[in-house]
Amino acid sequence: MKKMLAPSLLSADFGHLAHDIEQINQSDADWLHIDIMDGVFVPNISFGFPVLKYVKNLTVKPLDVHLMIVNPDKFINECKSVGTMLMNVHYEACTHLHRTIHLIREAGMKAGVTLNPHTPVELLEDIICDVDLVLLMSVNPGFGGQTFIENTFNKIERLRQLIARRESKALIEVDGGVNLTNAPQLYAAGVDVLVAGHAVFRSENIVQTVKAFKS
Repeated sequence: MKKMLAPSLLSADFGHLAHDIEQINQSDADWLHIDIMDGVFVPNISFGFPVLKYVKNLTVKPLDVHLMIVNPDKFINECKSVGTMLMNVHYEACTHLHRTIHLIREAGMKAGVTLNPHTPVELLEDIICDVDLVLLMSVNPGFGGQTFIENTFNKIERLRQLIARRESKALIEVDGGVNLTNAPQLYAAGVDVLVAGHAVFRSENIVQTVKAFKS
């Protein structure tokens, strides 16, 4: 399966957002990763759906929207209305995760579930066949530029085993501290999609950096 890259817009230069998005458009990036934070589920606030609508009008890449918020069910229609390809919700934020996942899919989007670093992958045993993607956070969510948590490699292996045993088609995505040094190891470990923020948007040449990740 093709190894994919989803640059995280959280690390873009918001003073030159259109420029940075155009660089992603010109690159080999597969998706554009969007982190929406509410200041409640995580200790930070990013941007909301008006900005997401603006971004959608600028990008040619599918939107991989990661909701770091409480009550994500309330925003399924908003995600759909701005052209979201994949809506990703946190296991820790969903009281009725099965219902949430199916509401997302009924709205016509792919459904993903995210696990924080402390959350075991084994908790997905009864939902793994219903999701299109599992996002493993390799840092504690809320801020960009953090250091990769090495235990993530153990979680990747256990998640691969769970997916294989249950014959799920879910992709594995990893977000947090991803760079050109650990990207080859992560792909080799079985990750399908890497999310990279600082490593892409803070580089001297966005297009060339994406190419380096993909190669």
